[in-house]
Amino acid sequence: MADIGDAGDIADGVNTTHGRDGGERPLVVLVGPPGAGKTTVGLLLAAAHGVGFRDTDADVEARAGKPIPDIFVDEGEPHFRALEHRAVADALAGHPGVLALGGGAILDPATRDLLADHHVVFLDVDLADAVKRVGLDAPRPLLMGNPRARWRELMAARRPLYTEVAAVMVNTAGRTPEDVAAEIGRTLETASHRARPEPTTPEKDVKR
Repeated sequence: MADIGDAGDIADGVNTTHGRDGGERPLVVLVGPPGAGKTTVGLLLAAAHGVGFRDTDADVEARAGKPIPDIFVDEGEPHFRALEHRAVADALAGHPGVLALGGGAILDPATRDLLADHHVVFLDVDLADAVKRVGLDAPRPLLMGNPRARWRELMAARRPLYTEVAAVMVNTAGRTPEDVAAEIGRTLETASHRARPEPTTPEKDVKR
């Protein structure tokens, strides 16, 4: 039976496959605020590497059976954060493709601990670019009131946490999704190269 993440993978037209090492772990985890391009860049990366794309916000909505704004209104933020942590933990343990986390997922210390041994990329963005890409008039519970001022406040609080969990930071300001995805792809190649063991001299060639 498919898990809740599979619906997103199929809808995006990308089939989930096992990682190159055969393990069920993400190829890369994308973190960052709304407007950073996690979904757009993530889909490009997934297509380029022949793996699936998964978004933990979509997982939370599928599990709750309602949109995230409704979860905030009906059950409150603590309930949402508990669902979010479970979604992240499940995806980190069982999704071998590209994984995008909700903007506030890194607020949970337990989630940050889970990210410690993963290739995490922080997609940085400034307010002007975020507004151009997604706008701030969409229903976002944490941006109610003065969306621009709240976005700045949230980013100031979360930036240290994004940098804490990230192995790589990529600035997306003024760049195309294709350019950003290509840069992340290069970081994956570098990480893979560093992970390879150094060749050893065959014992028969060693003079005694």
